[in-house]
Amino acid sequence: MKISLITPTYNSASTIRDTLESVAGQTYRDLEYIIIDGVSQDDTLSIIQEYQDRLNFKLLSEPDNGLYEAMNKGINLATGEIVGILNSDDFFKDNLALEKVAGCLVANPEAEACYSDLEFVDPNNLARVVRFWRAGIYHEKKLANGWIIPHPSLFIKNVFYKNHPQWFNEQFRLAADYEMILRFLKVYQMKVVYLPETLVRMRVGGASSRNLKQRRLGWRELCQAWKINNLKKPLFFIGRRVISKLPQFFRGIHHRI
Repeated sequence: MKISLITPTYNSASTIRDTLESVAGQTYRDLEYIIIDGVSQDDTLSIIQEYQDRLNFKLLSEPDNGLYEAMNKGINLATGEIVGILNSDDFFKDNLALEKVAGCLVANPEAEACYSDLEFVDPNNLARVVRFWRAGIYHEKKLANGWIIPHPSLFIKNVFYKNHPQWFNEQFRLAADYEMILRFLKVYQMKVVYLPETLVRMRVGGASSRNLKQRRLGWRELCQAWKINNLKKPLFFIGRRVISKLPQFFRGIHHRI
C-alpha cells in the first residue's frame, strides 16, 4: 500500500532538515515523497538537494499563492493509495509513523482515513512538549464544540480525494484545513478511524496564533467554513472551541519526550 507524503515549503531553511531527517528515517519503504516549493529565496532548495541520496523525492519549485495551493498541487500529483501532508516545520515522532498509518488502514479496510494525536513542541527545544492534542474517537456531535481532526496527523485514501475533487479552499488564508476536514466529515461523511498515539510533532507558533488580529481572522474563517457548506453554525461556537482546547495546554506543560 503506497503512501504519498507531501511537504509544502517556502523559505523553510531553519526547519526543513528536521522534516527531511524524519522522512528519511521511516522504516516504511513504499513511499512516494512529493515536495512542493514556492521558489524559496533562502537555502531551502539546497538543503533538500543534500538528501538526494537518502530520499527518492519529486520536487516541484514554482511560484504559488501560498500554502493551500501548494497542498492542492501535491494531492493532484499523488499516486499512492494513502495521502498525508507533513509541513516543513513538522516532523514524525519516530521512524515507525508511516508503518503505523499503513497498518491502521489495512486493519480497518472500511475506513477512508485515519488520524492520531498531535504534540506541539517548543521551537527552541524540540524535546519539550508544550501542548498535547489528544484527538480522541470521532463523534459528529463533537464538531459543535469546535473539535476537528488535527490536520498534520490525518492520512486520507487517495480514492476519497479523487472522488471529492474540491480540496483546500484557496480563498481561506488560515483555516482551509479546518474547512476541508469539516466538509469531508459533515457533508461527505468520510469514514475515519482513530489511532490512539502521536505520529507527528509540530512547532508552536503557527500563522493563526501569532497575534490577536490573526486569531480573529482565524475565528472568522472557522465560522465561514460552516456557512459556505450550508451548515448551521453551533451556538457560542468560538467560545466552546476555545474552552475545549484548554486541556491540551495543561497536559503539555513541562512534559518531556
